Amino acid sequence: MARIAGVDLPRNKRANIGLTYIYGIGNSRAASILDAAKVDPMKKVSDLAEDEVNRIRQVIEAEGSVEGDLRKDVSMNIKRLIEIGSYRGFRHRRNLPVRGQRTHTNARTRKGPRKGTVAQKKKTAKA
Repeated sequence: MARIAGVDLPRNKRANIGLTYIYGIGNSRAASILDAAKVDPMKKVSDLAEDEVNRIRQVIEAEGSVEGDLRKDVSMNIKRLIEIGSYRGFRHRRNLPVRGQRTHTNARTRKGPRKGTVAQKKKTAKA
């Protein structure tokens, strides 16, 4: 099992798809990493030799932050926006869409389930 950046890559997937399981690596970045490491992207993760895995690991470390460091950077950027009181920080704090989407309808993923109106019981007049 190949373990890169603290993530176990799935053994039955191709190398270019397996790398996308690491936070911060998408399809295009995975292709460029494999190209720089001179590894065949169509090779299965289980078929990768130890020296190929080490070359991939070195390229990822040299290229930039992934996984824990990147998650920390993103959360620190969001905290900074909240602290300085920017509009985007306000939207993050209230769990609303940040990038200008409409919220009158839609945005249910960000806002959560609907809070239905509570029906009042009719009070019956006692005779």
